[in-house]
Amino acid sequence: MGRGPKKHLKRLNAPKHWMLDKMGGQWAPKPSAGPHKARECLPLVCILRNRLKLALTRREVVQVLMQRMCQVDGRVRTDPKYPAGFMDIVTLGQPEKCFDKQAAHRYRVVYDIKGRFKLQKITDAANSKFKVCSIKKQAKTKKGVPYVVTHDGRTIRYPSPALRVRDSIQLNIETGEVAQIVKFDVGCMVTVIKGKNCGRVGTYTHVDKHPGSFDIIHAIDAAGQEFVTRKEYIFVIGEGGAPLYKLPKRQGVKLSILQASQVRKQMKEKSKK
Repeated sequence: MGRGPKKHLKRLNAPKHWMLDKMGGQWAPKPSAGPHKARECLPLVCILRNRLKLALTRREVVQVLMQRMCQVDGRVRTDPKYPAGFMDIVTLGQPEKCFDKQAAHRYRVVYDIKGRFKLQKITDAANSKFKVCSIKKQAKTKKGVPYVVTHDGRTIRYPSPALRVRDSIQLNIETGEVAQIVKFDVGCMVTVIKGKNCGRVGTYTHVDKHPGSFDIIHAIDAAGQEFVTRKEYIFVIGEGGAPLYKLPKRQGVKLSILQASQVRKQMKEKSKK
């Protein structure tokens, strides 16, 4: 018989993309209930302590958060276990300067080519107000009001009639307005957010439909390599080869084992010089 939700998480059972060392303790932060799933997010304590190295312990993270010095998508978050997920914008500093041009510490949570969360620093102030959201649900209320639900738990009432499930929108997090709509269609730019190809970026070419099973999407990356994934794992990020945000290093192109070893050798030689 169940005893309610679990409140603890062992470190060995934590998601691998958190990259927590197994000798660093027995426990890991269990994400709070929020807009992202527990294994598809990165708690704020891991962002400030493990990734950005702005704190040494959890207690220091709590002290920073209680001073209202951390905002996610423009809203102050004081819970150290708050789940920040794909495309969320994490801002550090005074809350009244969250959307100012002088706020230097802004990061976008994205995936690298190995499917791990990466904090991509935002240098353009204009780009810091926009995030890309994927449409996950489309329905009407009991009173007939149309609405859509995005991947980060937002509900948008009276959306554009052109919107469909799996389309993406460029959302202004300061005003809540939709700036641009990107349709899920052949030729659009997509990224993979689940599976073994997580983090790869390419151009959607065609789809293999399998009634009663999973539809398979074919895409080609910037290096001309073709990869396939499930239709449910696709996230539209742009159209015409132009993404709506700055891509991380490698531009979403996955390297082979030999290519990765050559890159490491080149980096070692540069460091010696």
